[in-house]
Amino acid sequence: MNVHPQGREAVTAARANAGIDVSKGWLDVAWADRTERFANDAGGMESLTALLRQQDIDLVVLEATGGYEAAAAAALQAAGMAVAVVNPRQARDFAKAMGVLAKTDKVDAQVLRAFADVLARHEKRSQFLHEVPDETRSQLAAWVTRRRQLVDMRAMEAQRMAATRDKRSRQSLNKVIVFLDMQIAEIERDLDQFTREHFQDLRKLLRSAKGVGPVASNTVLATLPELGQLDRRAIGSLVGVVPLARDSGKHRGKRTCWGGRAPVRQVLYMATVSAIRYNPVIRAFHERLIAKGKPAKVAHIACLRKLLTILNAMARDGTTWDAQLHVIPA
Repeated sequence: MNVHPQGREAVTAARANAGIDVSKGWLDVAWADRTERFANDAGGMESLTALLRQQDIDLVVLEATGGYEAAAAAALQAAGMAVAVVNPRQARDFAKAMGVLAKTDKVDAQVLRAFADVLARHEKRSQFLHEVPDETRSQLAAWVTRRRQLVDMRAMEAQRMAATRDKRSRQSLNKVIVFLDMQIAEIERDLDQFTREHFQDLRKLLRSAKGVGPVASNTVLATLPELGQLDRRAIGSLVGVVPLARDSGKHRGKRTCWGGRAPVRQVLYMATVSAIRYNPVIRAFHERLIAKGKPAKVAHIACLRKLLTILNAMARDGTTWDAQLHVIPA
């Protein structure tokens, strides 16, 4: 803390923050009252990192841009800077709240810089920081994503097959479907071997819960590293299955779930379908909710949330599924 010449203490000026608008080819950075553009390649990232280190930047905020931001975020973290990767919708909502309606690369970078100024002073700042990439988990996430892409392509081809009567077109579609089946089978074998080698204990723990199969466990392993490290409400919010209030004055709005990590939520939704049928704890919980008159979807999401809470506790304690620990007394 600096001392004022007249004897009064003056607060040390806060460090500057930066915002980076990311596109496939460019990194537009804004800090203080300046903006500059760098190529989104190794050389550009090196120059960008050197500049921000020279400016003693505290926090850098980037917008998630389909993966184009990943290398830049990793380079900045490797240089010792705090990095936050925010949802594009959050950044746009912030811009509108600030009265910024124009949208250009330069303007977006300036909005992200202003967003960084807010997050840098936030009491829960650490929750917004981007985790240092784990190479093993990143590789697993890439394979899980690729499998999902292949499955989506197969589903589209199957739909085209159902709507096509032309013989030659059906032959072409069938060849593509057979090829995609081979690719899916191959990547599933790779995923099985990879998780055995690198996540054997946690994989065994997750799959001990009836309803959680290879697809669900692989997705959780790849995209939910926080499992077992947060409390039940925090992990539920992260996945997007905690009902959020919509109240104003005397009005009490309907609670709804939204946001969170869609890939995890999607696979756990399907896992819950299976768990309601074959897992006695989840089945009994579901029956109780239905008996109370809960709508089917509300009951299903509640079961999903319960399954996630149990998996989180299992990961935290390092224990496999034990139905006796989760039975709800009558």
